[in-house]
Amino acid sequence: MALTSSARLPAAGASRVRRRPARRLAPYGFVAPFFVLFAAFGLFPLLYTAYVSLHRVELQTSDRMDWLGLQNYTRLFEDPFFWNALRNTFTIGVLSTVPQLLMALGLAHLLNYRLRGRTFLRVAMLMPYATSVAAATLVFAQLFGRDYGLINWALHGIGLDPVDWQADTWASQIGVSTIVTWRWTGYNALIYLAGMQAIPGELYESAAVDGASRWQQFRHVTIPGLRPTIVFTVVVSTIGATQLFGEPLLYEGNAGGGISHQYQTLGLYLYEQGWSFFHLGRAAAVAWVMFLLIVVLAGLNAALAARRNRTGG
Repeated sequence: MALTSSARLPAAGASRVRRRPARRLAPYGFVAPFFVLFAAFGLFPLLYTAYVSLHRVELQTSDRMDWLGLQNYTRLFEDPFFWNALRNTFTIGVLSTVPQLLMALGLAHLLNYRLRGRTFLRVAMLMPYATSVAAATLVFAQLFGRDYGLINWALHGIGLDPVDWQADTWASQIGVSTIVTWRWTGYNALIYLAGMQAIPGELYESAAVDGASRWQQFRHVTIPGLRPTIVFTVVVSTIGATQLFGEPLLYEGNAGGGISHQYQTLGLYLYEQGWSFFHLGRAAAVAWVMFLLIVVLAGLNAALAARRNRTGG
């Protein structure tokens, strides 16, 4: 019996030793599918787009590539329509991001109180976000119609002249920004609401004891407590504005962004270069310029976060 027991002990120890490498490799096996999919559908297209941007590639003959080096980028920076699209992207981004986040902050502050039907209101906040981009844009395009739009009808009712919401530069950009604001305000409001509910209630009680009004509590307690969330939403909204495509494309159904390119964004400019003019190499260069802009914005977010950590805010 002693011999049998002593013979089993080394066998059991050896099996445990064999199981240790398997346990160490198991977490990598669990995350491996993500990295495989990321490499196939994220990293490879990104690198291949960079490769295509260095060649002359036409949509009709996509199997033929002629080496150009950085010529696509130099032509891009010499194209006034690229700078027009970049400027439009910036202005539409500001016109949509600033009102959107301010209204989201105000709505979140109201929802943070104990109101009747809070659950219904929170669900209603997500309805615009859940609505199809195509459906929302087509409805707003009808509302902003020049001749029979509801907006111009209301302006006429108060004695104002009708506005050409498609042809005028600022009016068309305001129209596109309105669609973006309508879709994303509720989404950001719920993000702010989650951040507000994470702020300790003792801070508000202490402020109330010190005689602070609700507005003072909002300024000196809520806003500082939401600072990381506000930075996050600003950066994410700015990145979304950089990639804006569906709303301006469907606003008038024109990849050029209007008759005089008055609301053409970088996304529309990329689409026009690749699928209207068939210059895939130049479109790939636009895509990489947009990617670098997003990297700069992400770096700005990291810098703001690092500064916040240093100052303890």
